[in-house]
Amino acid sequence: MSKETSLSRRDFVCTGALLAAACATPSAVFSLAQKPPSTDEALPIRLGLASYTFRNFSRAQMIVFMKQLNVFALNAKDVKDHLPMDAKEEAAALTDYSAAGIKLHAAGAIYFAKDEDGDIRGKFEYCKRAGIGVIVAGGPSPETLPRIEKFVKEYDIRIAIHNHGPEDKLWRSPLDVLKAVKGGDVNSIV
Repeated sequence: MSKETSLSRRDFVCTGALLAAACATPSAVFSLAQKPPSTDEALPIRLGLASYTFRNFSRAQMIVFMKQLNVFALNAKDVKDHLPMDAKEEAAALTDYSAAGIKLHAAGAIYFAKDEDGDIRGKFEYCKRAGIGVIVAGGPSPETLPRIEKFVKEYDIRIAIHNHGPEDKLWRSPLDVLKAVKGGDVNSIV
C-alpha cells in the first residue's frame, strides 16, 4: 500500500466508528443541525466544531464554513485569528462570532506547561472574557491539577483533559484522568 492510501490503526478505528454512528443515527437528528438553535427550544443534541479543524483558514473563512454547515457552537483555539489571547484582538473575534450567531462553548486545547498561578490565571482570564465555560486542557501534568482546580472553583470554568489516546505519555485513557482527579471535584475536571 502506498503512503498516500495507507491508514493508521487509529484512523481506521476512528473512521469505522464514525461510519457506524452515522448509520445508526436517525435522519431526524441530522435535520436538527439545519438551523441555528433558538434560545427557546431545547435540542436533544447540539453539534459543535473545533476551530482547530479550520486551522489553515482565517476566522472570517471559518465563519462562512460554519454557516454553510449550519453549525453554531464552537470550541475556539488561539490558532490563526480564531480566538487570539490578546484582549483587544479577542474582543474583535467575539464581536464577529456574536454577529454570526456563533456561541463559544469551549476553548482549547489550551496547554498548561507551567505550574504557576500567573500562567494559569492568564488562561482562565482569557476564557472568562470570552464567556467560555469549559477549557479543554492539553497535557496538564497530574501535579498541576490541584492548582488548576483552585482556578476552576474561583472562575467557575470547568476543565476537560484532552488526551491523544494510547500514545499520550500522561493520559493514555480516561481511566488515567479518573485516577488523577480522585478525591478532587470530578464535576469540574472531566
